[in-house]
Amino acid sequence: MKNGKNSLYEDLKRLILTMELDPDQDLDEVSLGEGYGLSRTPVREIFRRLEGEGYVEIRANRGARVSPMNHQTLRQFFLVAPMIYAAIGRLAVQNYKPKHLVDLKETQERFRTASITGDALSMVLENNRFHEIFGEMAGNAYLQPSLGRLLIDHARIGHTFFRPRNSDMRQRLQLAVGHHDSFITALASYDENTVVDLVFEHWELSRENMEMFIAPEGIKADARVEMLTVSTEKIS
Repeated sequence: MKNGKNSLYEDLKRLILTMELDPDQDLDEVSLGEGYGLSRTPVREIFRRLEGEGYVEIRANRGARVSPMNHQTLRQFFLVAPMIYAAIGRLAVQNYKPKHLVDLKETQERFRTASITGDALSMVLENNRFHEIFGEMAGNAYLQPSLGRLLIDHARIGHTFFRPRNSDMRQRLQLAVGHHDSFITALASYDENTVVDLVFEHWELSRENMEMFIAPEGIKADARVEMLTVSTEKIS
């Protein structure tokens, strides 16, 4: 049995980001409480905290569920994500503290190691953390919550990117690692324009990867023809 509110909070975030809990999935406060040695009250407090961060929704008389993803939320995501990422990047250059850059570099090294070892779970979490730090650097009370909500869906939509199954996807993953390195270099030089340029370049790579997940290549048409041919031959 796992113990503590913090463990439940962190585990739920991880399970949602990595799609181990599906969008719209109901969260059973009784079983979660039993699993973590918590009464209903602290479990509900965690749900409310996660709701404020965009991970879950709490419905009157129906309990909590993982935040949904549908055609409307996806459309809104793709419309506003590059604008918010660019604004965060610009403010990050203007406002970051040395400790932020240290944190960013350490996170990048963990992300790089995970990309080398093929640890998909760590890649998802460290990539998410890398971009969270930009929000902390920006320090904007209006934009940071929006960034947090975007990053949740960004991780969920693009999670298959961190399980590359062919050489093209592995190359694209290494390009993402390179973008992170370039972000750090530009931030260290207080190069605002380069950071913003990198934001759009990195977004375009992410957008293409997410489109592959949302609209994968269909099954070859001749697969059905071959199946029908085999079935006909068996009948005859």
